[in-house]
Amino acid sequence: MSTTLSTEVYTYTGPSGCPASINDGDDIEKSTDAVLADFDATGGYHGIVVACFSVHPLVPRLQSLSGPNCAVTGIFEAGILAAISLLEPGQKWGIVTTGKFWEDHLSDGVKAFLGTDTKDANTKFAGVQSTGLNASDFHHGVDPAVVRQKMKKATKRLLDAGQVHVIVMGCAGMAGLEDIIREAANDERGEEFAYSTLHVIDGVRAGVMQIDHMIRNQRLRPGRKP
Repeated sequence: MSTTLSTEVYTYTGPSGCPASINDGDDIEKSTDAVLADFDATGGYHGIVVACFSVHPLVPRLQSLSGPNCAVTGIFEAGILAAISLLEPGQKWGIVTTGKFWEDHLSDGVKAFLGTDTKDANTKFAGVQSTGLNASDFHHGVDPAVVRQKMKKATKRLLDAGQVHVIVMGCAGMAGLEDIIREAANDERGEEFAYSTLHVIDGVRAGVMQIDHMIRNQRLRPGRKP
């Protein structure tokens, strides 16, 4: 007997106390405090995705508050898992992100998530390249031509690391801009690589897929409460 499961997605935007754009460590903390004061983590959800590409304290805090029957992940964590699952021997992956702050923040976060020391090299991780933009710049406020130019430059710098076959878009605001990454890859390595070989990961999509997988696995545990 087979059971068909489906996932319904509900969106939640942080309250007025949240920064309009999360651009540094202070913004991360402010968003954490504002959301925890407003959001009901025990509201009957089976899973929660924190859609900020960062080492965000909301992930472990919501894991603690939501209990064992609610799966929690972030798009940062989901993006990493998606990237490394797609690598073939000898290949690397990397991140294209927004401002300079995120280069060290995300690089250190990747190593911590994978259980390695921040001083150790990772032969599969090509690092983080920033565009100099903020999350709010991608879809309003900045000339799309400038966004395209800056994203292409960051992508090309990442590809210069060599053997990069997977690129994670390191900001939820980059959703829908995958073609810019591929355009830069086409300039650097040709059409075949850009459109048939290169994997470009949208962290939000990876997060939804990961949380769906986590929920389904939780339902297989003996004695799990509905």
